[in-house]
Amino acid sequence: MKRILFPFAFSVVLLAIAPGTVSAEPLALHPDNPHYFLYRGKPAVLVTSGEHYGAVLNRAFDYKKYLATLAADGMNLTRTFPGAYVEPAGAFKIERNTLAPVAGKLICPWARSKTPGYKNGGNRFDLNRWDDAFFRRLKDFMAQADKHGIVVELNLFTPMYEDAQWNYSPMKGSNNVNGIGKVGKHAVYTTDKEPALFAVQEAMTRKIVTELNGFDNLYYEICNEPYFGGVTRTWHDRITDVIVATEKSLPKKHLISWNVANDYAKVKDPHPAISIINFHYARPAAVTDNLGLKKVLGLNETGFKGTGDDYYRMQAWEFLVAGGGLYNNLDYSFCVGHEDGTFAVKDPTPGGGGPKLRKQLRHMAEFLGRFDFVRMKPMPTVVKGRVAKQVGFQVLAEPGKQYAIYLRSVKNVALQVELPEGKYQGEWLDAVTGKQIPIPVLDHRGGVALLRAPELAQDGALRLTAK
Repeated sequence: MKRILFPFAFSVVLLAIAPGTVSAEPLALHPDNPHYFLYRGKPAVLVTSGEHYGAVLNRAFDYKKYLATLAADGMNLTRTFPGAYVEPAGAFKIERNTLAPVAGKLICPWARSKTPGYKNGGNRFDLNRWDDAFFRRLKDFMAQADKHGIVVELNLFTPMYEDAQWNYSPMKGSNNVNGIGKVGKHAVYTTDKEPALFAVQEAMTRKIVTELNGFDNLYYEICNEPYFGGVTRTWHDRITDVIVATEKSLPKKHLISWNVANDYAKVKDPHPAISIINFHYARPAAVTDNLGLKKVLGLNETGFKGTGDDYYRMQAWEFLVAGGGLYNNLDYSFCVGHEDGTFAVKDPTPGGGGPKLRKQLRHMAEFLGRFDFVRMKPMPTVVKGRVAKQVGFQVLAEPGKQYAIYLRSVKNVALQVELPEGKYQGEWLDAVTGKQIPIPVLDHRGGVALLRAPELAQDGALRLTAK
């Protein structure tokens, strides 16, 4: 969700995936470099600027238009919730919140009963019966995303931050006819406080995992921000076990994500089935200090840094050029009636988004797509001198062969790069406009090369490859 404890955040990149490609296997970690993905037979970095997770549960939202917009803008990821968690209008000061469907528009895994009384309109839910219409909508959403080459992060659960969210959840006793959900908001995600509620959560997990097993464009995140609201590690591991056990007898096995922290954590002892470590509002250090895990490191929620583009663009570049493999900007320009992402985001909405930012992220994606990034690793030590350190930079490199260097500012920068002997070619990229400025072929004798940055709008990146 979007509770901030830390103000930092940095991130980067996307490799677009050709739609319609047939894959025999679901999204996987790349066997040669597990910091990146293998999808449809090709290395992939997942990058997007996606809506606020209500595309499926909000029946008023036109997800077909939304997914087509993402694809047209060069994005290849979206994040969605199934409806166990819902927000009331006005939550977190979000205008036109897709996670806050208007009365009567919530659709979720459980069928409605004949008893009135759901908090946000309509009948209460029956936690013993599935809603077939929901699963048709969910599977069509997956199929439409697959058609556009978009991977879906399906986030199963979210903590009840406040009573306001718990009061809207179908799992709360006042919203269902089963006498389940009697605990307080901070005991919802435990295994022992209300065993019947935990059984409902296990059953929902098994049902979703079974229904979606045939899709390749999918990974599961157990819980959004489990570090809030009383979510226990035992509960988190048990739901992970449910996914693994359910897929054991099914044809396909999907990656599982653990959202570990806002800002930063040195991750220890992840469940053996976890393949993706996701952060919110994170610093590049969240990547560099966890590379030894040999898993994809992602930043899958941004915000709380105003509604402008600059911070989120720089965040994306820094996180991915530090070695991250996934970036999702939370884009509030997508809402009901503006599924094309053109809603004008303004304060006090706690984040940004819009066509301009998505275009800038596409420039970044295309830049990174020119590299054989599976063979690269973070190597900030190749940049020498104080100038780059003063403005802030990140480096991915395969020494002597390819270098990606991002600078938060290129004004009056003479970049010093240590290179082996050889000939190098490449270009500067204006991160704001996408303008590319080729550099003359560099015939280098070895040692430190001096590369003067051109006049760019603000931040920029240098691509160098051996000729």
